[in-house]
Amino acid sequence: MMRLVRGLVAGWLLLLAFAQVVGLALVWWIFIRTPRGQVLDASVLRASTIGRSQVEDLVNLILNAVTVVSLVVATVAIGFVAVARRRYRLAVVATLLVVGANVTSQVLKRFLIERPDFDIAGTNIGAPNSMPSGHVTVAAAITVAAVLVLPSRLSGPTAVVGAAYTALTGIATLSAGWHRPSDALASLLIVGSWAAGGGYLLVVAQRNQPVSEPADSHHRTVAILALVGGSLLAVAVLATGLTDQGELTPPVDLDTSRLLGAYVAGATGVTGATFLVMAVVLSTVHRVVPKLDQPRLIDTIAEHAPLQVKSST
Repeated sequence: MMRLVRGLVAGWLLLLAFAQVVGLALVWWIFIRTPRGQVLDASVLRASTIGRSQVEDLVNLILNAVTVVSLVVATVAIGFVAVARRRYRLAVVATLLVVGANVTSQVLKRFLIERPDFDIAGTNIGAPNSMPSGHVTVAAAITVAAVLVLPSRLSGPTAVVGAAYTALTGIATLSAGWHRPSDALASLLIVGSWAAGGGYLLVVAQRNQPVSEPADSHHRTVAILALVGGSLLAVAVLATGLTDQGELTPPVDLDTSRLLGAYVAGATGVTGATFLVMAVVLSTVHRVVPKLDQPRLIDTIAEHAPLQVKSST
């Protein structure tokens, strides 16, 4: 029975990885290779200039916390926690997830993705290409790796807090004018793909592990994350409809109400996608990192106790 469950979970994780790679390709095609997608993205960047001075200090505080040094420190800490729990394979996979996701983001942004110019006024603001977002990749990858390596009782709260922080980082990149919403979505899909691939490796490796039972499944937390994420994505769709009213209007010609609609769509879309990705990760973590059979304390003591020499009578 356990072998069948492992096979189903492994198949599900492969499907998740494939689906997120396809989702990444769709995000790239829609928001970079089509005029309408570029207009929607650029409308959010243009809207971010409204009231930017009021939130500039908070935005800088959030973004400045994500540095190469903080990434290295967090990665080392995650590996240390896994090793301290004697989950050596998990330490390797969690580290690979963080490094792989961040390297993938940088390679895509610097060498592979190009943003064509459709000669639409207002779509050329910001970086020529900013997909994916390095800041969102760092925040999401660290959160997912922490959910994997921390004890089960801490995985749920870590997923919630990490999702909130990752979403806040994504919104901060929008508010600073550094990134478009599609950049954050691409980053989340990259991290999700690596997480699913890493989870697959861990599940397959369980054939040689003394697995006793799954860890806590976090059903309630998963439901909350999924409900919040799905609701925010619905709001994003509605707000997008306020901005995109059928005609291809350049961002420079949008009035304030439609620009605000675009910003709401971008912010809620990024937040909703973040919560859904975390919900998916948390929904499988009890199978990916199950409890292991541990010898009872009394058996361990007996095994290592010195032999008693019987006295002769």
